[in-house]
Parts: sequence; structure tokens; C-alpha cells
Amino acid sequence: MTSAGEPRALEALGWDDGWASAFEPQRAEGLVQGRVAAPHRGGAYDVFTEDGDVRARLPGRTRRSPSTEEIPVVGDWVVLDLSGDPPTIEAVLPRRTKLSRRAAHDPGADVAREQVVAANVDVVFVTASLAEEPSPRLLERYLTLAWESGARPAILLLKADLEPDAERVAEDLTEVAGDVPIAVVSTRAGLGLERVRSLLPEGTTGALVGPSGVGKSTLVNTLVGEDILDTGEVAEDGSGRHTTTRRQLVLVPGAGVVVDNPGIRELHLWLADEGLDEAFADIVELAAQCRFADCSHETEPGCAVQAALATGELSRERWESYRELQRELGELEERLARRVRSRARRRKPGAGTP
Repeated sequence: MTSAGEPRALEALGWDDGWASAFEPQRAEGLVQGRVAAPHRGGAYDVFTEDGDVRARLPGRTRRSPSTEEIPVVGDWVVLDLSGDPPTIEAVLPRRTKLSRRAAHDPGADVAREQVVAANVDVVFVTASLAEEPSPRLLERYLTLAWESGARPAILLLKADLEPDAERVAEDLTEVAGDVPIAVVSTRAGLGLERVRSLLPEGTTGALVGPSGVGKSTLVNTLVGEDILDTGEVAEDGSGRHTTTRRQLVLVPGAGVVVDNPGIRELHLWLADEGLDEAFADIVELAAQCRFADCSHETEPGCAVQAALATGELSRERWESYRELQRELGELEERLARRVRSRARRRKPGAGTP
């Protein structure tokens, strides 16, 4: 792997003709392109460029009135002015994909905020540890997030050396995965590493998501061939502890780049209607076969969903998971709509006056 500060070929980081076209106006002004590798406290960012790595900051005007699109995240392609000390990030090129979740806070509060976790990701690796039985319900939640991002998902079942019948576990998850590829991986045994590489070819960007301690950082270190990310001690039962505290973009030799993400203890979805439909494509297909277009899938005659539940074609647990995520997203949409209405009332002339 290229060590810190050395030049990098932008194509290895995902740069292509489309990005070059988007950057052309800034190039004419003498500015430089780079890709955000890691954030730091105080608004500083490590940025990969073709001439080496730089530590850049946002200009004061952006810090004073930021928007979601103006604040860089790991994976963003940014426009740099290298003439100052320190260099500044003048703009963020429009994102092709973004991996978002609802920012951590009281899920019952009316204040809801989007947190963009990573940008311009091609494949989202949803990870689980085989040190214990993976939760299909949690995987469904992560797959919804992955599909909504605009990237393609893949499932990585890590620590496979701790499960005597790892392939059986993978097969049991096919109802959840659908057509999403599942890779059984053990860094200790060297199992499945080439499969992961095949899902992350050169010039593409992957992002690892999943709970703490499942082995995400260990996987990255193994793929890279050196210990560049901190990892925690592993107990006898294979469980790990949370170690990654910030997101970081890492170049994998002979493959693409990958974002290592901190483990998420509670994953709350951001707006994800399309992602939900993709993650539960089997249920969406069943619902389209109901006799009535406005079927509530409860007691109506000719309900294809209820018929599938009765025969076992669709599991009751998967159906309840789908409905729960529907309710969660519906409540979020209503909360955001109330905020819009409240702001509109405050802006209305004479509002709040007797």
C-alpha cells in the first residue's frame, strides 16, 4: 500500500472521465482535485491527491453556514486550493451515491437529522460475525440502508472459522439476501478473501458497515497486508470490542478502496422508501399480485401476502420486520413534514403576533 504522503494514481482511487468532466471548471481556475480519506476534530480532513496526501480545512464561510452537501465526508471528491496554509476545501463535487442514516439521538424526538456516513460508494459490505448466529432482522435493516444509498450491497459473514457449518448459515440467510451475494470469510484461515477482492475490483469503492467487534478492521488489515487500522482483543468466543472511532478510506493493493466505519450500536434509518422496496423485493412482488390495488394485507380476499404467510412461502418474522420498518420510516416522514409546516408558519407574516 502507498504510505502516507506519497503520490497516488487518481484512477486507483476511483477517478474517471465523469469526475474529470465535473471538475473541469475548477481545473481551469488552477484548483486541484482530491478524495477525502479521513476526518479530524476541528474541521480538518486528510485528502488523497495525485501528488501526495494533504491536511486541509474548510474555509470560514462554509463552517459558518454549512449544508449537508457542503460538509465533506469520507469518499467525497473535493476541490482544493493548495495556495494557502493550510490548504482549503473549496467545494464538494456532486455525489453519485451517499450512505446515510438517521443521526444518533433520541429516536422519539421531533428533531431528526441526516448523517451522511460515506459518499461515492459502489458496494456496501454488510458485515456479521459467525461467532454468533447472525440476526436476519438486523441484516434486513442494513440492507435497506445499503440499497437506499444507490450502491450495490453484499453480505460478508466474518469469523467463519468459529462456525462449523458456515455454508449452512449462509444458505439460511437467502430469504433475507435475495440476489445479494454472500461471502463466507475467515481472516485467520484465509477463507473467502479472494471473493471479497472480486467484489471490490480496481477503481471501485466499498464501505464496511455492521455492528462493533465483528472483524471489519481486521479484514481491512488482512486485505492490505499490514496493520494500518487498530483492532481490539478477541475473546475466546470470538467476540471483539469496538475499536474504530472514525471513518477512513484505505487503498487495497490489487483491488479498489474501502471505507472502514465505526460499529453502529443502533441503526436508525434515514428516508429509505426505495431501499426498503429493494431489501424486501419478494414482499413487494407478492403485494403486486393482490386482488385489490389498495390491499392492506390483513383480511381482504385475494391477498397474495396473506396467502404466502399461510403456506410458509413468506415467514411471519420477515413480514413483521417489513411492517416495522415501514412504520419507522412513516413516522420519520411525518416528523420531517411537521418540521416543514412549523417553519412555514414561523416565516408567515404576522405569525406569532396577537
